[in-house]
Amino acid sequence: MTNYVVLKFGDLCVTSGLGTCIGGSNCSYMVVFQYGSIVLFNAREHEVDAYLKIVRNHATGVLHEMRKDEYEVIEKPNLDTWMQAGLDHIMLRFLNIDGIRTIGSVLGQSIALDYYGRQVDGIVAEFTDINRGMEKTGTFSMDSKKLFQLVGKANSNLADIILKLGLFERSDIAWKDAKFGQIWEYLRDEFELTQRFASLDFKLKFVEVNLLVSSLTAMHFNQP
Repeated sequence: MTNYVVLKFGDLCVTSGLGTCIGGSNCSYMVVFQYGSIVLFNAREHEVDAYLKIVRNHATGVLHEMRKDEYEVIEKPNLDTWMQAGLDHIMLRFLNIDGIRTIGSVLGQSIALDYYGRQVDGIVAEFTDINRGMEKTGTFSMDSKKLFQLVGKANSNLADIILKLGLFERSDIAWKDAKFGQIWEYLRDEFELTQRFASLDFKLKFVEVNLLVSSLTAMHFNQP
């Protein structure tokens, strides 16, 4: 079961063939993920807002702040090897719909990890302030409602990363075709998905310990 849909815009060019390219055509592709990421291929700058508006019209819980990143995918039919990587780009002999799905899945996860990273950093910052306050005053000032909200936020972030992003699930296309498996593995390494998750997991464990300590502290201070 996939967690995304691929939308195609433009002419009736075919991209399912093994050697079919999208470069130079009027086709644009938008990969929309259930967890909120959007990846555009072959889209002109002036078309981007119109494509995003389509998603906004059907989405729920749209974020007010939108983060963007760019990564160049270059088609080069006379490339000596199937794939050649460089700084902030990857060159392929051709890019078909399977390539779009494979590359889109990694880019979508990468931009989503940025979002969850900011969420977790915010939780860590709150506990840092709490710990500093306790160090100065010797008292615990957070009420139980706020504490439970932080518990829920930390737990939901971890669940989203593991379940919604499918971060540790290998793409079906990558399983079936070694060429796309090579792309998938390279991009995961290039965008450091495993290392970034490990960093988030470490921070969430820090939060977990602080939540436990804070809960016990709150119980202590609330005793008659």
